[in-house]
Amino acid sequence: MEELSGGLAQSGLRRTKAGIRHALRHEGIRTLAKDPRLLSLAQAVLGADAFPFRATLFDKSPRANWLVVWHQDTNVPIRERRDVQGWGPWSVKDGVTYGRAPASVLCQIFALRVHLNESNRDNGPLCVLPGTHIQGVLGEDDMEHLVKELSPRECLVEQGGVLAMRPLIVHASSKSHSSFPRRVVHIEYAACTTLHAGLELATT
Repeated sequence: MEELSGGLAQSGLRRTKAGIRHALRHEGIRTLAKDPRLLSLAQAVLGADAFPFRATLFDKSPRANWLVVWHQDTNVPIRERRDVQGWGPWSVKDGVTYGRAPASVLCQIFALRVHLNESNRDNGPLCVLPGTHIQGVLGEDDMEHLVKELSPRECLVEQGGVLAMRPLIVHASSKSHSSFPRRVVHIEYAACTTLHAGLELATT
């Protein structure tokens, strides 16, 4: 974790306030994403053909601090946009096309969050609403109802620990109240590049 942190600090990749969006462009993160220990976790869920297609570095610190409201991860990078029923709206981020995907596609994606630092109660950890990943793509009113009805769970993870999650689980994070950073490499895996109706995943 310390070696990867040092390499990221010297990286020339474009950074946003939250970190690095298309992080598989970094050699160290590509190597991490294909580590047999991580691949075996993804393969246990998605099958033997599971592969990493997107990675994001979240870098929360006193200098770059933010909160994330309750949401689901529903946007998927696509090689070429096609107007397919159930997809959209569409957007372009750093030259990559993204589409809001249907639940049938999102349930075939699995994410592993590798913690470069400890994630504790003080530095804005991930919070989830347990069980919401099986309820499909939710509207804002539905999510607001679930926030009121369910008890959120903080995901506290030691340095070097790995947290597994589905993109459709409703999740959020608060601002950090710590002087120590909370850096997480969020790696997403899929079982195949072709989704449906000719749409193909882009690797980012």
